[in-house]
Amino acid sequence: MTGQTGSGSIGNLPYRQSVAGCLAQAIGIHGLSKAALAPWLERAAPALAELKEDARTAAIALFGLLDETSDIEAGATALARLSDDAGTIVFFGTGGSSLGGQTLAQAAGWSIPGEAGPERKKRPRIRFYDNLDPRTLERSLAHLDLGYARFIVTSKSGGTAETLSQAIAAIEAAKARGLGDRLAGMFLGITEPARPGTKNGLRELFAHHGIASLDHPTGVGGRYSALSIVGLLPAMAMGLDAHRIRNGARAVVEQMLGTGSPADCPAALGAAVAVALNKTRGIRTMVMMPYADRLARIGDWYVQLWAESLGKDGEGTTPVAALGPVDQHSQLQMYMEGARDHLLTFVRLATPEPGPVIASELARLAGIDYLAGRSVGDLVGAQSHAVPQALIESGRPVRTFDIDRIDEATMGALMMHFIIETILAARLLGVDPFSQPGVEAGKKLALERLKRES
Repeated sequence: MTGQTGSGSIGNLPYRQSVAGCLAQAIGIHGLSKAALAPWLERAAPALAELKEDARTAAIALFGLLDETSDIEAGATALARLSDDAGTIVFFGTGGSSLGGQTLAQAAGWSIPGEAGPERKKRPRIRFYDNLDPRTLERSLAHLDLGYARFIVTSKSGGTAETLSQAIAAIEAAKARGLGDRLAGMFLGITEPARPGTKNGLRELFAHHGIASLDHPTGVGGRYSALSIVGLLPAMAMGLDAHRIRNGARAVVEQMLGTGSPADCPAALGAAVAVALNKTRGIRTMVMMPYADRLARIGDWYVQLWAESLGKDGEGTTPVAALGPVDQHSQLQMYMEGARDHLLTFVRLATPEPGPVIASELARLAGIDYLAGRSVGDLVGAQSHAVPQALIESGRPVRTFDIDRIDEATMGALMMHFIIETILAARLLGVDPFSQPGVEAGKKLALERLKRES
């Protein structure tokens, strides 16, 4: 079965998933036998059928976005206006309002020294401030050249206290430097449309200052917003084609719609395997480990997606972000010989980019003769295959994603795969993938504490 063995790509998907390393045939008693996996594939069938209907009817708003173009056009117009004579674009937002954009921007080279090409050098630099830290915020605003700085502020509800604090501090900093009459050209909001009887603090704050706001899709929660304008605007700021990102995501949905069974739908198969390993083999931790700097943030984005969607009613597995090869030297020992409660997912380039060639004479002088005349990419490629194999030989569950390139279509497809997989895993566990009551409880307690101390 192609979906289970990973012996080839399915349809037009730009990735190849293999769960062979999760099966008893590869890792013995610690893996899933056909008999152990079969009931979970059967349970996944009605969940998959329901999700396919949700996709056809756009009952889940995210699916309806994939054919939308007007939001991209509006975003491009706003970004062009904001970028005029700008040196830096700062993105304020937290959690799902930031991680998807960071993931897509990093695929284009954001945060990687020397990655920007000639065209990208003509664009403003971009920065993300997703964690509220008083010292960082104060010093960043003090050292920004605010005359050439622009701010994109994202809050779905418009009431996120951390993000509103950042926005207000930036507005006040601009006013203090005599830029109060330029605020409309310095800021842009992304938040839900105004609704009667519902307060949207960000929209009201910006309207008061004549600042425009783009509409955040109302039915798309923060952690699912990477393929909305929330995630696409940072990607566009890095020069990526937002339409191609959505096309990659659409290919995954189309493959799902055309599939007959969960075993032949990569995302459904991934969900069934993850839940089956949790329920029958004691797997409690999901490790996401890409092997490329341009994929590092996908681990952080995945952690929020999986944790907030599944962690309810005593259910769920703990997601962990890792990065290869660096975390071979920090986390791998635990995964290789620690408690047998991890499922490791590796995302790797089928053919890594070569990078520098290791000079033969110097390699021999340094005692690494085996790398003489080889490229750095040869080393990383060997590690990205050897580490999963070593884990499999140790009886540890492993799945792999092989991709040919890091581009818009691939990123859109990978993110949609994990979104669908997460929704289906939640339905297999009997929890709501779209709520986050624990998060809301924390917000409520923080507000009560502030009120008591005022």
